[in-house]
Amino acid sequence: MANAVNEITQKLLKSHDTKQPIEFIRHTHTLNEETAYSIQDEFIKRKCELENDKVAGYKISMTSAETQAIASTHEPAYGTLLVSHVINSGDSVSLESLFSPMIEPEIMFILTEDLTPEADEEEILNKSKIAPGIEVPDARYIDWFPNFSLADLLSDNTATGLVVIADDIDPLSFEEMANVNMELAYNGEKISEGLSSAVLENPVSSVAWLAKKLAKKGKTLEKDMVISSGTFISPLPVEKGTYTVKYSDIGQAEITFV
Repeated sequence: MANAVNEITQKLLKSHDTKQPIEFIRHTHTLNEETAYSIQDEFIKRKCELENDKVAGYKISMTSAETQAIASTHEPAYGTLLVSHVINSGDSVSLESLFSPMIEPEIMFILTEDLTPEADEEEILNKSKIAPGIEVPDARYIDWFPNFSLADLLSDNTATGLVVIADDIDPLSFEEMANVNMELAYNGEKISEGLSSAVLENPVSSVAWLAKKLAKKGKTLEKDMVISSGTFISPLPVEKGTYTVKYSDIGQAEITFV
């Protein structure tokens, strides 16, 4: 299996470098979850070595029953965020630098202390700031959404593209975190809305899931890490223009694609 991990990692790295999307991994390899996460780990390790990048945190995917059904799984999945994936609200991004990006409104958590491996929601709220955010998932596969399998997604770092972070604030109460209203606008016109309860009933619970999942792999969530907690809506394809997300009681985040 080590040969498969190396082969698939090389294929994904080449796709990143050439900006040429590839066929789904499942067409040539049968991978279980553990091996697919191993490929993600190896990919991240090599990206950091090749580009002098560093791990900045994690993103949580498939936090709704609908997206879990696509991948035939019963739980979320995670991807690893690098410093190069994180941009500021208001930034502009060239579409030519991406593959086939989507838009996902997500609340960002920025840790103010290390979390314990079994961190519960109360601990997370006590050790976090939150910020309005946008995730821009972007996979290295041809015609990737919604045609991926779980193994495809995990191998490709759960389609990590970019995360947009605005100014952080102190977290709301646990109850309030489950009732954040979101409005998404494109070039000033509202195109979607959602509620934070779509994210595992509460985005704080999504981060608690991540802490426990990582603990099983001997990993912990550390101070200053960014966690993109899960999307309020099904992802929408990106077009040139400006996307603005407003969250009740939290603020707004914006990104422009050129």
